[in-house]
Amino acid sequence: MQTKPEPTRRAVLGGAAAVAVTAAGGLALDVALAAPAAAAAVPTELVSADPLAHLLRRATFGPTPAALAELAKLGVPAWLDRQLDPARIDDSALDALLTRLPLAGADIATVRAKLPKHSYEAFGQLGRAAVARAIWSKRQLFETTAAFWANHLHVSAPSSGVWDSRSDYDKTVTRKYTFGRFADMLKASARHPAMLTYLDNRSSTKALPNENYARELMELHTVGMIYTEADVQAAAKLLTGLTVTTTGTYTYTAAKHATGAVRILGFSHANATAEGGEAAALAFLDYLAKHPATAERLATKLCLRFVADEAPATLVAKLAKVYLDNDTSIVPVLRTLFTSPEFAASIAQKVRTPFEDLAATVRALGLGPETSGVKALDALYNNLVNAGNAPFRWSPPNGFPDVAAAWASPSAFLMRCNSHLNLATGWYPRQLTRPADLLTALVPVLPRTYGALVDALARRLVGTPLPADHVAAVLSVAGKLPTSSLTSKESVAGSLPYLIALVLDSPSFQLR
Repeated sequence: MQTKPEPTRRAVLGGAAAVAVTAAGGLALDVALAAPAAAAAVPTELVSADPLAHLLRRATFGPTPAALAELAKLGVPAWLDRQLDPARIDDSALDALLTRLPLAGADIATVRAKLPKHSYEAFGQLGRAAVARAIWSKRQLFETTAAFWANHLHVSAPSSGVWDSRSDYDKTVTRKYTFGRFADMLKASARHPAMLTYLDNRSSTKALPNENYARELMELHTVGMIYTEADVQAAAKLLTGLTVTTTGTYTYTAAKHATGAVRILGFSHANATAEGGEAAALAFLDYLAKHPATAERLATKLCLRFVADEAPATLVAKLAKVYLDNDTSIVPVLRTLFTSPEFAASIAQKVRTPFEDLAATVRALGLGPETSGVKALDALYNNLVNAGNAPFRWSPPNGFPDVAAAWASPSAFLMRCNSHLNLATGWYPRQLTRPADLLTALVPVLPRTYGALVDALARRLVGTPLPADHVAAVLSVAGKLPTSSLTSKESVAGSLPYLIALVLDSPSFQLR
């Protein structure tokens, strides 16, 4: 009689790889892990159907018991109101941590005074601050949305020429207007030395207009690819004069501005004088921000970020209308998104990026920042560099992709597995503070069997039990069966970090 093969650790890892592939659209994955064939759709039962847990998986960088308790106590409307008004939330512990990274939010003059020209130090501090904020900020919806805008109005860090201005750009453009009006954010971006340098508008003159920023302004930042080459040329002409001083700050230089009437995507302006060139450019930026194509594009990107890799057309239309009806204000759009039926129906339709996986792992394990210094942040950041998803380190101006297909590969998945094990064991980074008794912190009451232990770990770390074959596969690393008796904490101590890591490796944890 043929017997059914025993499940193994390979099975649970292969299952996770298959989920990533399925969410990416069924792409073939020739991986050494013996992954089962991808189903037509990601099984929704792999993650909790609880709407509160679903909201936290999307609106934060990973659920925690404290966040779940707060959301359950407040209810969704009040929780959203609180998160959408971040000044109400005490984030002093994070603020104290960020004092170790003083250049992460420094202005241009400060960076220039502290660092030699073209130093990467401010870039590094900015990236590490983004990691810290994602993991430990209590203003989680602000941080997820700030990351969205930083990716949308992307300025790569590091990149040539913005060594002194990139931190200031983060503070005074994307973070300042995260919950404000997109029109204001766009105009602030257009007049910031980091964007003017990154996309070459600082070198644009009436004699030699540079088309780079004009093109990306329309294609990436606003309306999308509905422009003509004539539109690009006219926009480049209109944006001349927006430049950077020798001390690294923004200025408008009338002598560099090309005058003459322009017509761009239905926008027209006499542009009669050089002195009025900045006002003409700002009027164009306002026009772009309020264009219906911009509303649709931003609504689509917000859906890709928070809802599904295939943006629901009904929700895109709804969000675009809210955006235009509210003069480009972001908060009403977010509130509509997170309370929509399309969002509620989107369980298991997003896969975590490497950045999100790392942040969610640290949050799920209850790990805290080191008591002093930044060695742990260095290690976390460098892990993300190796994974190709460190904050701001995307060279092209289009920002990181936010769909599963971009992150589905055997090597990327194995890096996640290694990170889970390093964090579960405390091997790396060892400086992170940990619960004195990790088992008790994750599972307060010791179960009677190993199967029940894995079930409890999965409920705590993922929010829902693992399928029975996955439980058996996880326990294979400890040489136990689901029915094996668990007599004491000491008996599981040696295998506990491996059990935790395999739960984190499971398909359930990969889904956002």
